[in-house]
Amino acid sequence: MKLTEIEREALHLSEEERAALAQKLLLSLDSPSESEVSEDWLAEANRRARELDEGLVEPVSSEEVRRKAMSLLR
Repeated sequence: MKLTEIEREALHLSEEERAALAQKLLLSLDSPSESEVSEDWLAEANRRARELDEGLVEPVSSEEVRRKAMSLLR
């Protein structure tokens, strides 16, 4: 199917359907690939490890994180 055919068909959709299609198309442009996400997480993990090694940040125990989270929910 050619782009012009897709456009013509899409313009015959209801406003709600066109909005949903537009959202899906836009999200498809913004979504990083699985490998990009993996690369980003690896870079973040390396950054955090470096900050810990250099003493720029202090580690926080999972228990402390849980306690603070619970206090915020109260």
